Amino acid sequence: MSEETPRELDPSAIPDIRRAWHNGAWYFAIADIIAFLLPDNDRPDNYWRVLKSRLRDKEEAQETLDSIEQLRLQAKDKKFRLIDVATRQVVFRLLQSIPSPRVEPFKLWLAQVGEERFEEIEHPELAIERVRQTYRAKGYDDAWIEERIKNDLTRNALTDEWKDRGAKEGTEFAILTNTIHEGTFDITIQAHKKYKLLPTKANLRDHMIHLELALTSLSEATAITLHQDRDSQEFTQLKQDATDAGEFGGDTRRRLEERIGHPVVSSQNYLENTKRKHQQRMERQQQPSLFDDESNRI
Repeated sequence: MSEETPRELDPSAIPDIRRAWHNGAWYFAIADIIAFLLPDNDRPDNYWRVLKSRLRDKEEAQETLDSIEQLRLQAKDKKFRLIDVATRQVVFRLLQSIPSPRVEPFKLWLAQVGEERFEEIEHPELAIERVRQTYRAKGYDDAWIEERIKNDLTRNALTDEWKDRGAKEGTEFAILTNTIHEGTFDITIQAHKKYKLLPTKANLRDHMIHLELALTSLSEATAITLHQDRDSQEFTQLKQDATDAGEFGGDTRRRLEERIGHPVVSSQNYLENTKRKHQQRMERQQQPSLFDDESNRI
């Protein structure tokens, strides 16, 4: 494995590491960190169990182990499970026990994450601007990006309502989300993905056209209003609101389809858009410069 430089960990190549803001600090999934640091190791959970066992035998490591907590984070199968997590300070200490050429660039990324979070708390608009930059780098147009940001803000407000009103993250959130979606589009989320030829784990909203995003936002905003007006509590009442919000979104969609003369649900996705952007970037990198010409070499 070739040694990597810090420059390689730019915002477009941030490691896929689960993290959560908890008690005023970022907590990072330790197994995910190991998976990034040791890409050739296909059992990061086992590696962490062995490492943790070894650290228990070292007196100087007890404080580090005592600082590790467990938080319920979403796994690859979309279920929420308790996993070992640690703050930046604890992660920095753990890194001393993990031999990898990726440690130093990862430390820089870790420091950047903390700095960006505190900036975003003081200036929330910075977080939104980072989202814009990320989507632009993937080839999305500005009008779509603004619609996607509005959708995300509405979604966050909705899930906050669910948390405050007693819905459980994981299965209940998924059922409520799908209830609204199916009512709006007459198609489940998974069927919608299949129609767009998307991988199962793809984020459907990142492949919606403008109208699909707008209707999703409308239905979810309606659910928020129903929750608040009815003061709904617990899953059963919230699900009734989700059903009603989906029906309203579905009625709106059908009226819109009558006006525009074609279905709102589209098979279009942004996979090709992303591939095209990557190809263009590769072509630019392969174009020779003046200094590549033999006649210009000293």
